[in-house]
Amino acid sequence: VQLQASGGGLVQTGGSLRLSCTASGNTDSINGMGWYRQAPGKQRELVAVFIIGNWTTYGDSVEGRFTISRDNAKNTVYLQMDSLKPEDTAVYYCAAGRPILSEIRTSRMYLYWGQGTLVTVSS
Repeated sequence: VQLQASGGGLVQTGGSLRLSCTASGNTDSINGMGWYRQAPGKQRELVAVFIIGNWTTYGDSVEGRFTISRDNAKNTVYLQMDSLKPEDTAVYYCAAGRPILSEIRTSRMYLYWGQGTLVTVSS
């Protein structure tokens, strides 16, 4: 499975961005896709993921501001990011895998990772 992410960039505090990630290849092998992020000097953290069956989960710091959605026909997942804050600045990574529901928030459950797209929020 290959993941191609796009949509990062520079935005001011309070602004919005939308990230996209399209999966190709053996997409039948995955049932979940989503986003993680990593800021300089920090560990990678969950942003938002979903698995088939409409199970979604968000990182605590983005709950209520970010929305994950998908277009199954296009094998594409989107991350709508609103009310952005400087602390949202990070490289955002698309991830895909076959997580079990109890491990949906665990990064090791996602075997496939995109190249990362930089989001910078200026104050």
